[in-house]
Amino acid sequence: MSFLTRYPRPLKFENRDNYVGPRQLRRLPEGVEEQPYTLFEIKPLTPLIGAEISGVDLRQPVSSDLFKELNRALLEWKVLFFRNQEISSEQQRAFARLWGELEIHPFYEKEENQLEEVVRFSRNEKQAGFENIWHADVTFRTNPAKAAVLRLIEVPPVGGDTLWVDMAAAYDNLPDQIKERIDGLTALHDFTPAFSHILSQEKLEEMQQQFPPVEHPVVRTHPETGRKTLFVNPSFTTYIVGLEPEESEQLLQYLFRQAHIPEYQVRFRWTKNTVAFWDNRATQHYAVSDYYPYPRKAERIAIVGDRPY
Repeated sequence: MSFLTRYPRPLKFENRDNYVGPRQLRRLPEGVEEQPYTLFEIKPLTPLIGAEISGVDLRQPVSSDLFKELNRALLEWKVLFFRNQEISSEQQRAFARLWGELEIHPFYEKEENQLEEVVRFSRNEKQAGFENIWHADVTFRTNPAKAAVLRLIEVPPVGGDTLWVDMAAAYDNLPDQIKERIDGLTALHDFTPAFSHILSQEKLEEMQQQFPPVEHPVVRTHPETGRKTLFVNPSFTTYIVGLEPEESEQLLQYLFRQAHIPEYQVRFRWTKNTVAFWDNRATQHYAVSDYYPYPRKAERIAIVGDRPY
């Protein structure tokens, strides 16, 4: 019996794929009250997700008080943007390191004089962007990244935006019958669909031994806010454990589509020397690949996370 047969589509105004009207957009965890920021100014880009920070120079040391306010802003807005930050890779690394141990990505090759913690995205007429799929970073790891810091070094004259989506909002707005269905389910996450095209067959087999598919909950509890977030993505999530293949695929495709809803998203237009800092536990992102053959160059540093529960 298929997922759609067992769980028929609800009536129009209960079906969140075709829902018309206001959605539940809860930015703060239940019981948390809005508080002012005293060490910088914040400009929300949507009511739910994404805010620009001004009054912070990432070349300067971050005090403990500033760290606390920035961390609170990150948890509340999920992705923060800092414009006009002429910083080096070393300064970017120092900022990211404040939030924890830094990870080394297993699949991207380093260029000459590149820090080992840096993933460099150099896109041009020879190498078009292929990050245009909704994903959370490295969910194929046992401990997916906690957060990431991305710096745009070169931007195309037009295009090359990035979108982020609040996956707690995606979960909040699921029909109750879907929430009940996915409660307690786990899914397999595998790097192979996303990275096999850049590996030789020998290297692929080696990396599959090193990074076998890992099982994560379909609904994750955020370790700092306590929010429930939808934790499946089309880049790495391949199968829901315990379901027949057809039912797993139908349910996954339904859950993947929740990231497509504009009310849960922020779309950011880059300028040179802008830095984005996002909570990888609470969001997914999508890099729009509409700028070929113009160049776009960025560096990302990711912070090691904990095992989802």
